[in-house]
Amino acid sequence: MASALGNIKVVDLTRTLAGPFCTMLMGDMGADVIKIEEPGHGDETRNWTPFWNDVSTQFLSFNRNKRSLSINLKEKEAVDIVLGLAAEADVMIESFRAGTLERLGLGYEAVRKVNPNIVYATISGYGRTGPMAEMPGYDLLIQAYSGLMHLTGEPDGLPLRVGFSLVDLFTGMMTYGSILTALRHRDNTGEGQLIDSSLLDGQVAAMSYHATGYMATGNEPSRMGSGHPSLVPYQSFQSSDGFFILGCANQGLWERTCQSIGHPEFLDDPRFATNTDRVENRAACVGALSEIFANESTDHWVKLIAGAGIPCGPINRVSEVVNNPQVEARNMVVKVPHPQVPDLRIPNSPLKLSASPASIRRHPPMLGEHNDEILADAGFDATQISQLRERGVIGAKPVAATPAQAD
Repeated sequence: MASALGNIKVVDLTRTLAGPFCTMLMGDMGADVIKIEEPGHGDETRNWTPFWNDVSTQFLSFNRNKRSLSINLKEKEAVDIVLGLAAEADVMIESFRAGTLERLGLGYEAVRKVNPNIVYATISGYGRTGPMAEMPGYDLLIQAYSGLMHLTGEPDGLPLRVGFSLVDLFTGMMTYGSILTALRHRDNTGEGQLIDSSLLDGQVAAMSYHATGYMATGNEPSRMGSGHPSLVPYQSFQSSDGFFILGCANQGLWERTCQSIGHPEFLDDPRFATNTDRVENRAACVGALSEIFANESTDHWVKLIAGAGIPCGPINRVSEVVNNPQVEARNMVVKVPHPQVPDLRIPNSPLKLSASPASIRRHPPMLGEHNDEILADAGFDATQISQLRERGVIGAKPVAATPAQAD
């Protein structure tokens, strides 16, 4: 099948997570992604634990479908090489501190001079404008600064970080959408443009109903554990052997819940008559249900309640998710041939398109694995490439290995 982005070339100067997630999605859809890395070190995540056959699982998670070019951007020759790649590219994306690439000669204005039609995306913590434009931003910092941590955790507990890097992932997906929109704009007008993505902007947008509710009422949203400010019951409950989720998003679901668990008398209780009543009497409603649910297992309640067509399910552990029949049916965990990790399995692309599906064509690259290939494509001969390596402009060749075969 055709690759939706098979004609798109991307020069990727991002690191850690948000940018690499974005460019991995582009690679999954067929784009040729050249990952620019520092010789000897590479993307910071190459050194993050845990490791699988001495390869970071963090790096493995976000860098498939890319070619790695290890090049020393402190050398003018290296900057000229990257400019040459950008001149032939459709997209350039970076996540350096504000001003860093401008000083190196790889900022938007410099790149636009060699390629006026390029889509140039930047990812930063707080955006490229405003009083905090030069501040570094990380997922944890933005979870705190954006209000996300204030809203995460139990009412009487500490503010908590969300269990995975939600801010980075959201920003990566947001930037992916922005790039595709800009490419569509270029198709229509011939114009490239600058994209300014920030971790903070994404989370302010995601705050959505919390922010709007505060501006409407002046009431400060607070931590509610797994609960929802506008719906009851819509949270986790403890069973006799674990936990499960129950979500009554409308009156009909509430009424069916009362019938399915054998307590139709709740329907006649004025405290629980409507969702507004249940929100006002949250403690009483949740308390009554909690006493009932504590008497039977999670499996019992999930089968009973979900069987009645009500949103209800277990709170799975990671081990249960990656081995889940539904996850398997959706082909969301795949085995990828890798020269150092013969049994590598990673989450698949979530993008499901019938005519131009995602595909995994390349394993997450070793540092500098494609130096010679990329430079040869750019017009350098073997002697020139060898001289660049001797002068320290590009990194050393990685140890060659025979790729493992997929099942």
